[in-house]
Amino acid sequence: MAVQLKPNQTLTLKIKRLGINGEGIAYYKRLIIFVTGALPNETVVAKITKATPRFAEAVLVKITKKSPDRITPPCPVYEECGGCQLQHLAYSKQLDFKKDLLRQALEKYKPDGYQKFELRDTLGMDEPWHYRNKAQFQLRKNKKTQQVEAGLYQAESHQLVPIKDCLVQEPTTQKVINTVTSLLTKYDTPIYDERSNSGIIRTLMVRIGIETGEVQLVLITKTKKLPQGNALIREITNRLPEVVSIMQNVQDKKTSVIMGDETIHLWGKNAINEKINEVSFELSPRAFFQLNPQQTKVLYQEAIQALDLTTPKTVVDAYCGVGTIGLSLAKQAKEVRGMDIIPQAIDDAKANAKAMNLTNTHYEVGTAESLLPKWLSEGFAPDAIVVDPPRTGLDNQLLKAIQESPSPQMVYISCNVSTLARDLVSLTKIYTIDYLQSVDMFPQTARCEVVVKLTRK
Repeated sequence: MAVQLKPNQTLTLKIKRLGINGEGIAYYKRLIIFVTGALPNETVVAKITKATPRFAEAVLVKITKKSPDRITPPCPVYEECGGCQLQHLAYSKQLDFKKDLLRQALEKYKPDGYQKFELRDTLGMDEPWHYRNKAQFQLRKNKKTQQVEAGLYQAESHQLVPIKDCLVQEPTTQKVINTVTSLLTKYDTPIYDERSNSGIIRTLMVRIGIETGEVQLVLITKTKKLPQGNALIREITNRLPEVVSIMQNVQDKKTSVIMGDETIHLWGKNAINEKINEVSFELSPRAFFQLNPQQTKVLYQEAIQALDLTTPKTVVDAYCGVGTIGLSLAKQAKEVRGMDIIPQAIDDAKANAKAMNLTNTHYEVGTAESLLPKWLSEGFAPDAIVVDPPRTGLDNQLLKAIQESPSPQMVYISCNVSTLARDLVSLTKIYTIDYLQSVDMFPQTARCEVVVKLTRK
């Protein structure tokens, strides 16, 4: 019988390892305790914040024995913001942690033969800062100063932490946000207030094409109305020549979902351009695109290597988005077919393929689980399938479709080690796992991407 702790109780604990969110894990009389901010091999005094019969959560009060891998986080709002989880851990150790996270997930779900899987060292960045090409900052009006502030919500709360210089954002995105925020103050634009559900502008979204330098600004508003819109746009375009597209997205629902269904073109281009591995992409405001283009190159090169396209193959790109992966390998493949449920993304994928003069690609709107069986019944038998699912992992229907007619090869790109390990339980029934290669797409955070090479048994 595990012990029952009480909130506000303090304990001295030895930290064994890091958990999935980068928190320290300790045990007290066999009860697992998650300690935010603690590192492996540290002895700490921690205060319990949440106690249940199965686990407890705690905050760090003081460190009595410090890890040699602990560093001072360079960001002034690191503790409050919650956007990063690992700035206090030396970068080389962050890479070790991401490989270990994968090992922990495999040990939990135990897919067939997992003890013998080859886990390769995590591929990191030389410069693990200022990599994010997109910022979505919430807005509020500071009641004391009457200034408009932009930032991120504190973890588990709706307390806004104003941010003037985010160390993981590409610097231009932050510059655009700071300039637009000061203009919203100048023009006294009504800022959305969640409590009263009043005001207009809710969020600023800024995305930059790292290769092209083009910037898109999206004003996310509660209504279509945009007071002094023309004056605001005129001043933004004067002050920020890098902004080539200004859009407005209307989110009129009381929700934490950032974007609504309606997007209005205000000024400039409808989309910005970006390049990855010689492939050009048109990015509209709602198009999904990897947040770290530099590491995306590494990720896709790993996927292409795993596919081994020395002999041209027919490849299915499930969850294709704007075609990022499929188009990167189309020149070496016999044929690429992709599907996505967002029509706008499929339009973008087709436009991107056309711009590259590719005649061997086919993109269709729909779910992989419905289109894959349809294509198979029409006589299309892919040599390989690439899946890059959302954090929830593979849809059950798609898993079934893959199991019923497995292609000789599969590459699984995962952004969540837990759902990956769970899916591998089914997939190892028909595939051998050649290796798992983790790639650090989000330095300073606890998130990790993995490329898995699977070969049909």
